[in-house]
Amino acid sequence: MKILLVEDDLEQLEPMQTALSEFGYWVDGIEDGKIAQWLMTQKEYDLLILDWMLPKVSGLELCRQYRNAL
Repeated sequence: MKILLVEDDLEQLEPMQTALSEFGYWVDGIEDGKIAQWLMTQKEYDLLILDWMLPKVSGLELCRQYRNAL
């Protein structure tokens, strides 16, 4: 399973990414909404885990864009 994890707080991002990876998931851990936006156009993900309050592009906007692209 491919997961896009977007969280701007490194103290939360790193342990979540590590835990998911240890369970065998393929995880892209990103701190910035704009970079996540670009990645969503380059790769297919099975699951998005989004912080709502991200720099540059909010998690809510990322979710809307991803759903509209399907």
